[in-house]
Amino acid sequence: MAVSYDKLLHLLIDRQMSNSELIKRAGFSGNVMTQIKRRNNISLDSIERICRVLDCGVDDILEFIDEDDEA
Repeated sequence: MAVSYDKLLHLLIDRQMSNSELIKRAGFSGNVMTQIKRRNNISLDSIERICRVLDCGVDDILEFIDEDDEA
């Protein structure tokens, strides 16, 4: 299983929030955003911070996808 953060990226667009604003408000490094864009795993702490800033649930920002479907 792979993680897709496409929902998060669309949510940021819908709320007109830049990546740098999310980084600043959530209090994590730019490396976390890089990991998100590369569809790498990020810590549960980072996910929690994002959810608090955006006032949303985990299912609003990420989803698990079958790696075979991704290709």
